[in-house]
Formats: sequence, structure tokens, C-alpha cells
Amino acid sequence: MDIKLVLFDLDGTLLPMNQDEFTKGYFKLLIKKLSPYGYDPEKLVESVWSGTSSMVKNNGKKSNEEAFWMRFCDIYGRKAVDDKPLFEEFYRCEFQGARDLCGYNPKAGETVRKIREMGLRTALATNPIFPETATVSRMEWAGLEPSDFEWYTTYENIGFCKPNPEYYREIINRLGTRPEETLMVGNDVEEDMEAGRAAGMNVFLLTDCLLNRERRDINQYPRGGFEQLMGYITGSFSYCIPGK
Repeated sequence: MDIKLVLFDLDGTLLPMNQDEFTKGYFKLLIKKLSPYGYDPEKLVESVWSGTSSMVKNNGKKSNEEAFWMRFCDIYGRKAVDDKPLFEEFYRCEFQGARDLCGYNPKAGETVRKIREMGLRTALATNPIFPETATVSRMEWAGLEPSDFEWYTTYENIGFCKPNPEYYREIINRLGTRPEETLMVGNDVEEDMEAGRAAGMNVFLLTDCLLNRERRDINQYPRGGFEQLMGYITGSFSYCIPGK
């Protein structure tokens, strides 16, 4: 295995979290911010989910940011355009309260930096449904910073989402590497493992905050924690081998 580029997922991989609890807390903060401006809580949540669905279905012809706001404006009309600065302010300010919904694992930052010290390239392949402000914040909550990665995806800079394999192909193309030289590290069986393999990449399943919604058989994937990940990359430690 000749790995030159390591892609990391963020939520549940580098940043420990319970996805459902984080999502509920996120919407609670968003509702508190926007309710005074005439946004009905139930409609707001449904509209954000609808915009997110548009991003997930995006085919690369526009950015995910454009896909989200086109759908959001379909629902709210001119009000959405006028209120976009409120959303931007939310991610700079109130969204920071979501940090309390996340854990912290110092091994995350240590591992990324060790991999870079080995001469390997690193990029952050977090599902790009958030703006850059929120992506950098979550990165920092995990003890990392933008300079730890050669590139990181946000809803402004890419037009695909997980679990579309084209999302990974776009990253590989932009960074000028090949799938067989790339390792995707994530905690989500469908979005990281299955989609990563469909794009031709090597994969490693980080099991600390495992997401396996469809109860897939994970025995086919190399897996474990950060120590096992380093062992998989260097070949000097034990890790969970598929079928064992």
C-alpha cells in the first residue's frame, strides 16, 4: 500500500460527537437565533433539511452554497436573501455554543500531525453542508487548524456531498493524486467507507463514534482507533483485519 494522501472526516472522526444530539442542539440554537425575526421553528427546521437535501443531490454544476440558498429562497422568497447575514452571524457567534455538544480527543490532532511529519499529505473531507466559518470552528474544537490540512471542503468550495463518490473524486482531482494512493478515514460506514471504496480509494473505519445506520457488515474494513490507524499506515502495529 503506497499512500500519499490521507483524507479525514471531521464529525465523529476527528471531533467526537453523538450525531443526533449535535443535530438537535444545532437546531435549538438556530431557532433561538431566528425566531425573533419571524421564522416559525417547525418550518425553519423543515426548510433547512430541504436545503440540505438539495446539497446532497447536487451534481457539481453549482456550489453546495448555491444549491442550499436556491432551495431556501424557493421557500422563503426575498426574506431569505435579506436575512442571509443573520445566518452568517449565527455561525460566527451562536453556533459556537454547539461546542458543548462535542467531545475532545487529543489523539485526533496528534495523529494528523504525525502523519504530516511522515511526509504524507492530509485533507479534511468533511461533508460540505456547512459554511467555512462553521467548518473551521469545528476543526478548532477538535484541536486542529486549517494549516493542518492541504485543503478542506465547505459548502462554498465544492458541488457534491457524501455519499456521492463524485465528492471524493473531486477532492482527488483537485489535489492531483490517484485513488489508489489515497486513504479515507471516517466513522460512517455508508458515507465514508462505501462511498470511499466506490471512488477507488483505500479506507479505514474509525470506530470510536461508529455510524452504521444500515447495519452493514464492517468486517470487510480495516478498523479501530487512532493507534490502529497509525499501525495501518505504518505497518508497525496491529489493527483489525477484515474477517478477524
